Amino acid sequence: MGRHMNDLFGLGGEPVLGAIFDLDGVLVDTAKYHYLAWKRLAQELGFFFTEEDNERLKGVSRLRSLEILLETGHCSMTEEEKAAAAEKKNAWYVEYLHALDEGALLPGSREYLRQLRAGGIKTALGSASKNAPLILERLSIAPFFDAVIDGNLVSRAKPDPEVFLKGAKALALSPSSCVVFEDSAAGIEAARAGGMRVIGVGRPENLPGAEKYVASLQELLFCPDQIWW
Repeated sequence: MGRHMNDLFGLGGEPVLGAIFDLDGVLVDTAKYHYLAWKRLAQELGFFFTEEDNERLKGVSRLRSLEILLETGHCSMTEEEKAAAAEKKNAWYVEYLHALDEGALLPGSREYLRQLRAGGIKTALGSASKNAPLILERLSIAPFFDAVIDGNLVSRAKPDPEVFLKGAKALALSPSSCVVFEDSAAGIEAARAGGMRVIGVGRPENLPGAEKYVASLQELLFCPDQIWW
């Protein structure tokens, strides 16, 4: 059975029993909402934050993202001011999320999750976002996950493997039997540090260290006339 289950991922080798997904950039496109909120904060602080600057925020925690933004604008804050600014940014982001609907799902996301469930693969979310439960609810994909590990349950940001190790533990699986889907270099580094296999969602040159690369989960869907289990 393991060989056939690995066909779900396009991977050979040891059977994969669990899949752990990052959220933003893998299943859903909320990056524009993050960017709008960070850009709004930067403008309030008196400088312009570009989409190119925003690329540095992928896969890192909210507070680390704020630090990068402050570095970009050559600004400084006390720890109390940082906490207040991060909360303000998050409030704006949540405000934007109310416009989120199922149309924000990336190509193949829902179908691939359904396919994994039909194949008996356990699934978990492993995201730095503290708003993950809200996003899953808005997208109507919460039932596809056996476990949700988000920013409320971890203390160390990627590239630390904590979020993925907790995901594997929640699925009652060994790290080596799990594959992680990531769109950030920090996330791929975290998965590898945790002893997991990784599929990079995006351009290979931006995601070193993954075992396989896809532009979207759409590429992993099977043809309907083939039987895999």
